[in-house]
Amino acid sequence: MTSASALLLARFQFAFTVGFHIVFPAFSIGLAAYLAVLEGLWLKTGRSAYLDLYRYWIKVFSVVFAMGVVSGLVMSYEFGTNWSLFARKAGPILGVLLSYEVMTAFFLEAGFLGVMLFGMNKVGQRLHFFATCVVSIGTLISMTWILASNSWMQTPRGYTIDPATGRFLPDDWLAIIFNPSFPYRLVHMGMASFLSVAFVVGGTAAWHMLRARRHGKLPSEQIRLMFSMAMWMATIVAPLQILAGDAHGLNTLKYQPVKIAAMEGDWESEGRAPELLFGIPNMKTEHTDYAIRLPLAGSLILTHSLDGKVPGMKDFPRDQRPPSPVIFFSFRIMIALGMLMAATGLLSLYMRWRGRLYVSPFLHRLALIMAPAGFIALLCGWVTTEVGRQPWTVYGLLRTEQSVSPIMLPSMAISMTAFVIVYVFVFGSGLVILMRMLSRQPVADEHDASQETPADILAARSHPETVLQRPRDGV
Repeated sequence: MTSASALLLARFQFAFTVGFHIVFPAFSIGLAAYLAVLEGLWLKTGRSAYLDLYRYWIKVFSVVFAMGVVSGLVMSYEFGTNWSLFARKAGPILGVLLSYEVMTAFFLEAGFLGVMLFGMNKVGQRLHFFATCVVSIGTLISMTWILASNSWMQTPRGYTIDPATGRFLPDDWLAIIFNPSFPYRLVHMGMASFLSVAFVVGGTAAWHMLRARRHGKLPSEQIRLMFSMAMWMATIVAPLQILAGDAHGLNTLKYQPVKIAAMEGDWESEGRAPELLFGIPNMKTEHTDYAIRLPLAGSLILTHSLDGKVPGMKDFPRDQRPPSPVIFFSFRIMIALGMLMAATGLLSLYMRWRGRLYVSPFLHRLALIMAPAGFIALLCGWVTTEVGRQPWTVYGLLRTEQSVSPIMLPSMAISMTAFVIVYVFVFGSGLVILMRMLSRQPVADEHDASQETPADILAARSHPETVLQRPRDGV
């Protein structure tokens, strides 16, 4: 029998590893699409700046993709070591969905990734562009299967339960895959990936424009183009993401009303409900302390009607309520960052209209500050979704305490400590490498990484200026 402390530590360990992992696939999804757009525009227009940006960002993509693969491998082992009961009961459904992800997306990415990374001057331009597009499509397919799996855990459909073993058996695969929450999660996650990368690209360009300004120089064509494309993405996608989030919220209200009640800090079910802008939900007293309310806004936002009824946590048994304080604040951080991203996009549109897109220090500083905003919002959204599902692994059917392996607290503490040390060292080093790569601005005739030899790599690490000064070829 697993103790409550061991269960909590097992949950924290999985949250820790997933929290690291989720950033890298999102980065890969958005960046692969950005690379496909860059190469397509270069082939269509012949403008060398697009090719320079492609070669600049593909080096970043290679590091991010590798880190995503490494971080994802750990979770498959955790299913066997810490969550074996969950794997045994839900395996007939989730195991199949995850194997589809490997057979379609992962094999597709692996088959064309080498051509994309190292084939620029070894295959034809159209074939290389095809490889880039296939890798981008592969990341989207991977996201689709993963979200189908996670969405089934949130809104399970198309299954039967074996009365002898308690295992979930597939009954209707279309109902399993296209479960009620799947379309909303797919759209929301896809746009979150694009937005996150857009703000990283925009923040990188803003950094280089501010640095050029300090040195009395004009930003290069590549930097201006990078910033312009990023701000267009923010301007268009951020408002769409807010609309997608609203639709996702309506879906959650229908199928997981207790999650909505916990997100909003509402204890009593009521019509014409206010919106809690701030407060501290207290699970013991069943009251939200220090509440700041906006009259009628809760019903209007959640039901699109002033008279709409908003659920309260007291409508549900105590042992079926998620921890409201966690998701109350994670949800509000996500919303605040989403609004700030939309505001940044609108400000960039105004500056573009005024002809000050490339010369506004305020906009550039704001874009630099907002560079990690997409990933922070993504993590907060993930916390809201997954913690809000508690105390269930399969919502309403399989509790978390019934899913964990029979593990002891000392072994969990040792493995958790090892994970923290290894992850901080490995992924901390990877982050340092990425920051160093982004601190170097793209240049005209950006060097093709596929032409580097081991001697070139060593020389670049020891004397990076020699690589920048060396004549280019193959452009």
